[in-house]
Amino acid sequence: MSWNSFGHIFRVTTWGESHGPAIGCVVDGCPPGVPLTESDLQHWLDRRRPGTSRHVTQRREPDTVRILSGVFADDRADGPVTTGAPISLSIDNVDSRSKDYTDIQKVYRPGHGDFAYDAKYGVRDHRGGGRSSARETATRVAAGGIARLVLGAGVTVRAAVVAIGGDSINRDAWSWDEIERNPFWCPDAAAAARWETALDQARKDGSSLGAVVEVTAEGVPAGWGAPVYGKLDGDLAAGLMSINAVKGVEIGAGFAAASMDGRTAADEMRAGPTFLSNVNGGVLAGISTGQPVVARIAFKPTSSLPTPKQAIDRDGRELEVTTTGRHDPCVGIRGAPVVEAMTACVLADHFLLHRGQTGRPSSAF
Repeated sequence: MSWNSFGHIFRVTTWGESHGPAIGCVVDGCPPGVPLTESDLQHWLDRRRPGTSRHVTQRREPDTVRILSGVFADDRADGPVTTGAPISLSIDNVDSRSKDYTDIQKVYRPGHGDFAYDAKYGVRDHRGGGRSSARETATRVAAGGIARLVLGAGVTVRAAVVAIGGDSINRDAWSWDEIERNPFWCPDAAAAARWETALDQARKDGSSLGAVVEVTAEGVPAGWGAPVYGKLDGDLAAGLMSINAVKGVEIGAGFAAASMDGRTAADEMRAGPTFLSNVNGGVLAGISTGQPVVARIAFKPTSSLPTPKQAIDRDGRELEVTTTGRHDPCVGIRGAPVVEAMTACVLADHFLLHRGQTGRPSSAF
């Protein structure tokens, strides 16, 4: 199987299946001398792990990460630091229940990758989706923890869920602190209360809801990216689209920009430089402007449902299928920390690309 890696210099290769003994990743291209311990990564994994509320899958995985290579406690440092060698990370699977998938071993579930996967490879691990499971995203969150250390404290990457089931937040009520007080990564307390009711009803109805996640990266200096095939927003969109269940990505105003006139969308400038708006999401001509980099990501509703749906099996027979087991009623909720991680990985990659080409960490401004 090809295409298990992403990035150019800061390069991440993930491995493992949902119901295998473990999942993990190898991070290559990390500069030497970066202080790194397992606790630096565990913090981010704890924010993504399942079973944290009734609104996410009840699979009980501690997601404990182990660093297997690429760090060393040099006597010149206060603790373990990266050596410049590949960093291998491993996370054990401890609560897989493969028997939940026995009845669908030969069935192509609607909305899943079952049919397409089998059509391509001719062999499919039916246990929780195997390699195509969202379980794989835990390894991206671990890699994102390393990426944040490469970026340094000056760059802050934060994500919030801004809509569930078509019900959007009130942006005037936005509070980053509120995200830590509810199980939805929601910056609006009133919206979080409504979503709790909506998701309880969706679960009762045997259905699920989609979501929109917004990510903001502050502190990104002007100059990262390239104007043609190495666009910062192009790589960011590709990275975000690679997340399970994502069906749309927009940068800045995104599709709304098509309804604006030219002056409104121009992000006028004054001395400083100071921008009077950020319609373009912090990227112009594929290169960062120094403004916050902003993207929104659309997650489709979870396709694993206990209600009957029309399907076919491997032999082409028509049937109805219901999916048992433990699944997220809204996959976009736990998608938020994955969005943060992918954004951090793309930014770390472009930081190293920029430094390698120009010899400067940031713009002349």
